[in-house]
Amino acid sequence: MSVREFVVLGTASQVPTRHRNHNGYLLRWDGEGILFDPGEGTQRQMLRAGVAAHDLNRICVTHFHGDHSLGLAGVIQRINLDKVPHEVTAHYPKSGQRFFDRLRYATAYRETVEIIQAPVSADGTLATTPGYMLEARRLSHPVESYGYRLIEPDGRRMLPDRLAAHGIKGPDVGRIQREGVLGDVRLDEVSEVRRGQRFAFVMDTRECDGVHALADGCDLLVIESTFLDEDTDLAVEHGHLTAGQAARAARDAGVRHLVLTHFSQRYSEPDEFERQARAAGFEGELTVAHDLLRVPVPKRR
Repeated sequence: MSVREFVVLGTASQVPTRHRNHNGYLLRWDGEGILFDPGEGTQRQMLRAGVAAHDLNRICVTHFHGDHSLGLAGVIQRINLDKVPHEVTAHYPKSGQRFFDRLRYATAYRETVEIIQAPVSADGTLATTPGYMLEARRLSHPVESYGYRLIEPDGRRMLPDRLAAHGIKGPDVGRIQREGVLGDVRLDEVSEVRRGQRFAFVMDTRECDGVHALADGCDLLVIESTFLDEDTDLAVEHGHLTAGQAARAARDAGVRHLVLTHFSQRYSEPDEFERQARAAGFEGELTVAHDLLRVPVPKRR
């Protein structure tokens, strides 16, 4: 059975608190695991959340501020210590290559696993697998920053009434799905397009075109909301979003489930983030993230 869920390992921005670890997020997508922005303490949070190094197939770093990347050293060493039996691919801004190298080789350890370095230098497709296409888009932050978007290929949904009308049943259903035709009946006559699921991960950024491109039509959008709306000037100055800005982007993009995260330590109550997101007009499912939360990817439409 396929599992698609988002595991929140940490939700703090620049400074961790007693209740919020630095950033860290895992997307489980069928048999693969994609780790996003492993901040300080991610390895321990993985243990608490039941996430093993063996679960990781990709690591995606949005940018090289410490709260999004200081955990790389420990995670990479744990991958090697546990002798993960598959290669792990790392995506990160190419301009931060020196930071990636320093974190990857922060201390001495024995390398046992191939880490594929796949830096990002422009908008575009990073990887295509049978289960998804991974894209990157440039964001607006004081240092180079990218958001990530995962798109499942469209499939076909079989229509029982049309199958019955053509007398197609049993093994013949599988046959027409595989071959696209059965006798003089085409697959599109007995099925309809089933839109693939879409997920996006948007961290440190001001409002910009990249935010909207990443969020467009997402089933699940995970997005930073560092500040509340009354601190919009601070958000603009430091390259961040407010709860209202994040929610409006999700509203305009037709997002089904919005997850807000990456909260400034100046705020202790999460309820206001939800209130401001609703006030901005977002009517879909809304989650204000907390550490060790698990969020299922919405079922297909």
